[in-house]
Amino acid sequence: MPATHCVAVLGGGSFGTVIGNIIAANGHTTTLWMRSDERADILNESQENPTYLPGYKLEPGLKATTDLAAAVSGVDIVFVAVPSKSCRAVAQKLATCIDPATLVISTTKGIEADGFKLMSQVLAEALPDNPIGVLSGPNLAREIAAGQITGSVIASSHTPLCETIQDLLQSRSFRVYSSSDMYGVELGGALKNVYAIMAGMGAALGVGENTIGMLLTRSLAEMSRFAVSLGADPLTFLGLAGVGDLIVTCSSPLSRNYRVGYALGEGKALDEILADLGQVAEGVNTLKLLKDEADRRDIYMPLVSGLYAILYERRGLDEVIGNMMLAEQPQDVEFSLGAGH
Repeated sequence: MPATHCVAVLGGGSFGTVIGNIIAANGHTTTLWMRSDERADILNESQENPTYLPGYKLEPGLKATTDLAAAVSGVDIVFVAVPSKSCRAVAQKLATCIDPATLVISTTKGIEADGFKLMSQVLAEALPDNPIGVLSGPNLAREIAAGQITGSVIASSHTPLCETIQDLLQSRSFRVYSSSDMYGVELGGALKNVYAIMAGMGAALGVGENTIGMLLTRSLAEMSRFAVSLGADPLTFLGLAGVGDLIVTCSSPLSRNYRVGYALGEGKALDEILADLGQVAEGVNTLKLLKDEADRRDIYMPLVSGLYAILYERRGLDEVIGNMMLAEQPQDVEFSLGAGH
C-alpha cells in the first residue's frame, strides 16, 4: 500500500492550487499556504479559489492557512509555488520552521537577478540540509484543473525524492517522469517563457506557419545552447521540460507570457499589459537577466537580443527582424551524440 504523506504547498496561485488538489485527491493531508486571510477563508468555506481558478471545485482535504509555521508543521514534503521574486524571502522564513529531512520541491519557473540563480539554488542556499527537487513541464494549470492528460518532470540528484514525488502526484490524468538533470529541467522551464512572448507577438501579427515552425525550432536551439554552456544535458531539451514545455507555452492563450506577447503585437504598452494581466509573467523579468548573462558569457542568442531591442530599446519590429535575417546562420542542430553515447 502506498505511503501516506503530509504535504504543504506554498503559494495559492493557479499552479499551487492544482498541485495541492491533486495531492489531496490522492488521499494525502494537504495544506495550501496563502498570503491573504480573505482568500484563505474563501477557499476553506467554498472549496474554490475564485481569484485564479473560478469554478474549479477543490477536494475537502485541501485546507488553506496564512500561517507558514502551521502550514509546514509535521510535513514531510513542501512544494514552493511562489513567484521568483518572493522565493528567497519565503525560503528564509521556511528555514526557521522546517525539519531538515523534509523534501522541498520548486515549481517556480524563474531566475533571481542577483547572480543569475535558479530557484533550486536559492532554496539550497536557504535550506542546505533539505533534499531539493524541481517540478517542471508543459503544465498549464487550467488544463490540469479541467482533467486534461498532462505530463511533468521531477528532477533531482536525490533518486528517492524523485520516486516519492512520482508516487505522490500520479493520477489518471497527471503523469510524472524523472530526471537527474535538475539544472537543465529548471532552465528549460525558465527560458521558454521568453520565447512565448515572441510567439504571442507573432500570432497577433498574423505570421505564417513556416515562420512559427522556424521560431519554435530556433528558440529550442538557442535555449539549449545557453543551458548547455551552463552545464545542462542537451538531451533534456528533447523531453517534456524542454521542447514539450516550449511548444505548449508558445502556442496557448492560457500562457501568461504568450498573452503578454500577443498584446505587444497589438501595439499595447508593456506597463499597461502587465497591469491588466494581474499575475506574474516571468518571461518579462527573465528576458533582462538572460540578455545580460548571454552577453557576459558571449553566448549567441539573436532571438533574445531581438526581443530585448523591441521591449527595452524601443526598436521597430521591422528593423529587428531585418537585422535577425541578416545575422549569422549557425548549424541547424548543434549537439550530436558521440561514440561514447
